[in-house]
Amino acid sequence: MIDGVATDSSRTPSSNEKPRRTRRTRMTGAERRQQLLEIGRTLFAAKGFEGTSVEEIAAKAGVSKPVVYEHFGGKEGLYAVVVDREMRRLLDMVTGSLTAGHPRELCEQAAFALLDYIEEYTDGFRILVRDSPIPQSTGSFASLISDIATQVEDILGREFKSRGFDPKLAPLYAQALVGMVALTGQWWLDVRKPRKAEVAAHLVNLAWHGLDGLEPKPRLIGHRKA
Repeated sequence: MIDGVATDSSRTPSSNEKPRRTRRTRMTGAERRQQLLEIGRTLFAAKGFEGTSVEEIAAKAGVSKPVVYEHFGGKEGLYAVVVDREMRRLLDMVTGSLTAGHPRELCEQAAFALLDYIEEYTDGFRILVRDSPIPQSTGSFASLISDIATQVEDILGREFKSRGFDPKLAPLYAQALVGMVALTGQWWLDVRKPRKAEVAAHLVNLAWHGLDGLEPKPRLIGHRKA
């Protein structure tokens, strides 16, 4: 006790005293930007571009609308960054997986890479397969698939040449194979059955054994010839 005043720190504050506020650690600009990207990614995946508002993004982040505009210039800017990041991530995963020497194993690796992306970054894939309402610096999902097909094209070109087929047809087959995997991935996105490895095995089974029995000059057997 000092001058008759109790110094017990555990005393209960009187009703006139204001409770002390707990100081929150303020996010850095980079941390806030990343938070907004993650929130936007989740909302765009669930509701689409049109169904998501700046108000909702700001509310989820616990900030005011001007903060979103400050970082991205608006909803369009945020969406563009989210899409560009996801497209680069998917392309890097697929192209980075093509490390084996045998063509069949390369097909397996490419199929696994796409299915891995769908499994690990489901929200991102949902955003990519939607038609983007605004132009993207990295193009559309179709152009992304075309970029991946270009990687596969080199592999098929070497395989065609070794088998005596016309390597100029490799781009056509590359588009067909990658398109098959991408469409199957869209279907598997929701059903998730059978398991990933089994899906990859069946995709490669169709692709590889189709290539294994490929006719150098395929013919049509129906009545239509043109």
